[in-house]
Amino acid sequence: MTEQKQPVCVLGGGSFGTTLANLMASHGVQVTLWLRDQTVADEINREHRNSRYLPDIALDPRLIVTTDLHAALASAKLIFLAIPSGAFRNVLQQIGPDLAGKGVVSTTKGIEHPGFLLMSQIVEAEAPGARVGVLSGPNLAREMAAGALTATVIACRDETLCSEVQAVLGSKSVRVYASQDRFGVELGGALKNVYAIISGMAAAMGVGENTKSMLVTRALAEMTRFAVSMGANPMTFLGLAGIGDLMVTCMSPQSRNFQVGFALGKGQTLEDSVAQLGQVAEGVNTLRVLKQKSDEEGIYMPLVAGLHAILFEGQPLADVIGRLMSASQKDDVEFSSYVNTGNATL
Repeated sequence: MTEQKQPVCVLGGGSFGTTLANLMASHGVQVTLWLRDQTVADEINREHRNSRYLPDIALDPRLIVTTDLHAALASAKLIFLAIPSGAFRNVLQQIGPDLAGKGVVSTTKGIEHPGFLLMSQIVEAEAPGARVGVLSGPNLAREMAAGALTATVIACRDETLCSEVQAVLGSKSVRVYASQDRFGVELGGALKNVYAIISGMAAAMGVGENTKSMLVTRALAEMTRFAVSMGANPMTFLGLAGIGDLMVTCMSPQSRNFQVGFALGKGQTLEDSVAQLGQVAEGVNTLRVLKQKSDEEGIYMPLVAGLHAILFEGQPLADVIGRLMSASQKDDVEFSSYVNTGNATL
């Protein structure tokens, strides 16, 4: 498959962007990594290490790093976007014309407000000539960088783009599965961050295994209910980009959103919890957007409403938990009717 491997550019030098670029470079793909900080770029080029995000990982010497955005894109046929959601549109506005005809794959798990726009929709708006896909799944950057066996999903209706991504990213340690449900895969990646905050809080409080399991499975039901109301396929949430990503994000201390929740559960303020992390925790911003959207659409999301009440409305944790446990007891597997009858209403 070597002949199918396109020159690649990865935009974003955080933990995941650096990991993706390094994985592909180590398997002979021509990769350029773009980041803003010249000091970090110089360090990677000189010492083959990103001491801020992946200090214990030796980076492949074939990886090229630059701060020149347009030069980074010049020869690349595939572009992976690993840019925080807050800066996403700004970067796309600078490079939109450069992306015409190229495969552009977003790995950013966030939602833009106002407008409730997913990152791939921003790409379509700012780079209408690009072929757009999304990459999502249970992909903790540090584990991937260390060579742990991992699977991910490339979601796009363009089968050629899916094959191109599989060719450059697939390896003995990474399996890349394809999906046509771009919207569902991308929503799964964004929504699970909110529930990781809840899970982190629960872990800090020392809850039992039954409680943890209840939170994760009800989170899955809740995020599926919302996503299907937005047009996603519920079956997507039984795969890597749904339950797979939800499980790892809600259970691993490596998850940034879990870390924020854990700090909150220990009594820290939201501001201190985020500052202590030192990286972007997309779940905090997603929570605000998701709460507003679910209210507008009349979608029942008790976990989202409960977390929003704690973080932004000053309501006591005990009161919120009490309301959650006394709420109406509804169906367990809500989308079984979708599978049996084709009814997409949850």
